[in-house]
Amino acid sequence: MLLCANGHAADVPTVLIFGDSLSAGYGIDVDQSWAALLQSRLKEQGYEHRVVNASISGETTEGGAERIAPALANFEPALIILELGGNDGLRGFPPDRIRRNLEKIITASKASGAAVVLLGIRIPGNYGSRYTQAFERVFRETAESHDVPWIEFFMEGIAQNDALMQSDGIHPNAAAQPKLLENAWPIIEKAIGMTD
Repeated sequence: MLLCANGHAADVPTVLIFGDSLSAGYGIDVDQSWAALLQSRLKEQGYEHRVVNASISGETTEGGAERIAPALANFEPALIILELGGNDGLRGFPPDRIRRNLEKIITASKASGAAVVLLGIRIPGNYGSRYTQAFERVFRETAESHDVPWIEFFMEGIAQNDALMQSDGIHPNAAAQPKLLENAWPIIEKAIGMTD
């Protein structure tokens, strides 16, 4: 899915959302997605930034690491909102591999001059405490070692609320999108302020 608001004006800074189905608006109208709400929020707050959503449902950190170079070349973002890792966790991928892929994306993004924020994710407890804890540490350790603003759980207040989830129990519904934006907004706003 590619959502691009405000055209392609070269002098307008770009916020690139680089994620999976949680950011791609899976199962809902694109106009209801938190990415679309972010564009509206930025406009309301007086920011000129355009939001480009390069999120793909089913994407893994490995896929993201392969896609980041062309995405940076195509969109020249001022800010990357990195929301990947959930699909890796659900497939039981090794935490060290997830970390390396996230680091590749962050390193490439910073080298291009873009700021980065990281949206952490959690997986269900039935994967076992050892794996779930190791998985969650990936986001903390990656953010701290690369000095990237982050939040622990993008789905905070949503994942355990059936009223905010689609019938698959994995994806947030339309009613959850404003909450997703509220969860991410503080670090996004801070990062945007640093790119001005």
